[in-house]
Amino acid sequence: MPTRTTSQPRVAVLADSDTRWKWGALTAYRIQTDIRLDGYLLRGRATPTVRQLDEVGARADTLREIRGVDFLELMKDTARYDVVVLACVGGAVQAMLHGLAHAWRGAARRPVVVTGYVGVVYEKLADGLLLRHGADVVLANSRHDADRFRAVYEGVGADGGSVVECALPFLGGAPYEPALGGRPYTVVFAAQPSVPDRRDDRTYLLRRAAEHARRHPDREVLVKLRSKPGEHTTHIEELPYQKLAARLPGGLPPNCRLAYGNMGEVLDRTDLLVTVSSTAALESLHRGIPTAVLTDLGIREVLGNHHFLGSGCLASWDELDAGHRPEPDSDWLARQGVAAEGTYATAFDAARARVTALRAAALPPLTPYYTPRTAPGYLPGILARHGLGPQGAPLPGRAAETTEPGGLRRLARDTVRDAARGAYRHGVQRVAPAIRRWGQL
Repeated sequence: MPTRTTSQPRVAVLADSDTRWKWGALTAYRIQTDIRLDGYLLRGRATPTVRQLDEVGARADTLREIRGVDFLELMKDTARYDVVVLACVGGAVQAMLHGLAHAWRGAARRPVVVTGYVGVVYEKLADGLLLRHGADVVLANSRHDADRFRAVYEGVGADGGSVVECALPFLGGAPYEPALGGRPYTVVFAAQPSVPDRRDDRTYLLRRAAEHARRHPDREVLVKLRSKPGEHTTHIEELPYQKLAARLPGGLPPNCRLAYGNMGEVLDRTDLLVTVSSTAALESLHRGIPTAVLTDLGIREVLGNHHFLGSGCLASWDELDAGHRPEPDSDWLARQGVAAEGTYATAFDAARARVTALRAAALPPLTPYYTPRTAPGYLPGILARHGLGPQGAPLPGRAAETTEPGGLRRLARDTVRDAARGAYRHGVQRVAPAIRRWGQL
């Protein structure tokens, strides 16, 4: 009989947004080879649409939408999977860790649980990390992150041995080659759903991209967007650039347009990547594409561009208009796991070895740092939002569904939930900003 380590690894990925699905699925393929991958999309405000999933491009053998309590019910069969990747926001990871601990109580064997971050970690470091504590493996996307992660865990007296250094799983693509007559010089502004969050700041960035296009009529300027109006990503977008562009005085010039699609494909034709703090900057730097992290709105923690201090990439639109091209610092790149002199090919070796070794071991119960004793005023609320009681058991009335959907629920076929989402998004994008404005009067 084949053993758990010699048969085809069976991996489940639970994700709650398009980008986290991309990270989780690609991570699964990096940390184990020749796998069977089942994808589960956690039902919520950011559940990706079919269009978003197609754009992300990460594939699975099966893919379906699910509630958290239903996922935990499936996980009671401890022989179903060898590895479970939790690619969710911190609160959801914490809830699933407690739910899995309850579901696997008394089991002789259980799957290996892996989690991590989808990109640059520039905010809520302690909060996010402690919500992920309890997983067997917490992946850090760089040496810089690994050092910080261990320091946080050790600082609260928690075990930091779960932290494993690797890299972002979606780096790659062809090295940059300058445009030489075959296509126009292309500048890409990688927009972010929630950074910056003020209308004036977002309008300013869009206006500067348009002005750059007018100053350089021989260039093509693309405003790369993450989602279409009404769709949600990892972060809520209250002020979509599509609506701002429609109201921009003078509009966009002919050589400046909004763009969608897979970021890797967009980078294939990019000569200068411009952003405030998007993870796309790391993808661009990995390929050797000239990359600028904007300073126009200041270098501030709330913007996330402080993460790029020392990178050599900080620049303003004025400097870019004048022809400046940032030169990245090689030491900074190496610490960030980016373009590290060909070492990316081996960046996941340690994680792969750790997960394989854990699969062969008799694992102890999951023991998150947060418990009803250590965080009695915090943890119960997190668990309740996902239908779980203080001990990780489903709350009354939140029992698992009796039937499994036959595949990914498409929004167009689920009119009730479509209407509910529409109401929620209207509240997020229209009502909430209006209330905030009224409160400032």
